[in-house]
Formats: sequence, structure tokens, C-alpha cells
Amino acid sequence: MKSAQRALEILEVFARQRRPLALKEILEELGYPTSSGSALMKSLVALGYLDYDRERRTYFPTMRIAVLGSWVPAALFGEGPLLSALEDLHRKVDETVVLAVQSDLHAQYVHVIHSAEPLQFRAPPGTLRPLARSGMGLVLLSAKKDAEIERLRRRINVSGDGAMQSREELMARVNEVRARGYAFSKNSISPGLGIIGAALPKGPFGRVAAVGVAGRVARLEEKQQAIVAELQAMIDRLEHT
Repeated sequence: MKSAQRALEILEVFARQRRPLALKEILEELGYPTSSGSALMKSLVALGYLDYDRERRTYFPTMRIAVLGSWVPAALFGEGPLLSALEDLHRKVDETVVLAVQSDLHAQYVHVIHSAEPLQFRAPPGTLRPLARSGMGLVLLSAKKDAEIERLRRRINVSGDGAMQSREELMARVNEVRARGYAFSKNSISPGLGIIGAALPKGPFGRVAAVGVAGRVARLEEKQQAIVAELQAMIDRLEHT
């Protein structure tokens, strides 16, 4: 179990750094011991997932990694140009852009494009947020039928993950998102930070994803109309792709 976890964490380091890395850099970032970390890197090279440059003593992912997951975006979100649309949104709003899906009782960030702004939203891919108590979670719930939301609410309350919510409380928040077409969550991630999110068109197998623009609340409030307009334009383009 630990080896599998560490192998995936190593690949995530390359996803963040996007450049060849020396063994020391990888081990320092992850805090792995040299002996086991070195052995794992050699195993990933032997399996064809990493390439080792002996002259520069650096590692880099092979195309096997790209091919391994190349089918996933289409299977989850359809054949449309979702990732390029997220990059385009990031350029236009100049804030962090987040793609989230439901993971049981949470909203999970599966893709994050970070802003260069100093005080920025730094949640990495894989981050989990409470489904009924976060902006992106409420966006995902807003695309569901009321009966399904009620089943999830009961499970969440039983799980003890946060304060108990009544049906009336949760549906009021969900219906507000439905009426506006987006959610604006302020200071729930950490003081001063927020996210404006909206639901994407349903993908294959009826899966729903949400896209959010995250950053300092003051900046998001200042640019709220423009951000919402860009989100809606992106969603419209994806619906007609």
C-alpha cells in the first residue's frame, strides 16, 4: 500500500514541477528516505513510467504515463476540449481555475491551474471539500434531483462531517445556486479567499463536474460580473462542441 501511494506521489511531483528532476529534489519535496526512494525510482524506470538521463542524473515521465490516462478526460467529460477551455478561462480571468467532481460525500478538485497572484488559492489536485458546506459542493448538488440531495444530506449528517443540516437549510442554499446559476463561496476555504463556481454540461454516464474561479474575495467581488460571464461563455461553448 505504501509503495503504491509513494509511486503516485512521485508522479504528482512531476505534474507540479513539469521539468526533469534529480533524485534529491524529489526525495526532499516528499520527505522520503534515500534508500527506499531510490529503489522506487529505479522500479518506475524499469516499468517504463520514468526515463533516467544518466548524463544529467535526472528523471522525467515517459509517454507511457500520457497514454495511460489519455482516455480518462473523454470518458469523464466527453470529447469536448475541456482542458483547453480551462486554460483559456484561466488566461481571461487571471485567477486560479479549479475543476471538481463528486467523490462520495465530498467535492474533489481533480484539476487546478494556479494563479501567479501572491496571496493565492493553493489547494492541490486531490483536495476534498465537504459536499454540503462548500461552494463547489453546492454547485455539484444543484445539478441533482431533490430526492438524491436528501439521501446525501442524511448520509452526511450520519457521517458527522461537520454541523448537522436540516433539509430546509440545505435546499435553501442549493436553490440559491440554481436561481443564480453559480455559487460564490467566501472565506470558507480560509480567511480572505473565495471561489465562484458553476456546473458544466453533464458528461458521459451522467457525471457532473463543476468549474470554479478561486482567489482573494476582494478581487473576485471586483471582477464578479466578468468572471460569471466568462464561466457562462465557457459552459455555452462546451454545450455546443
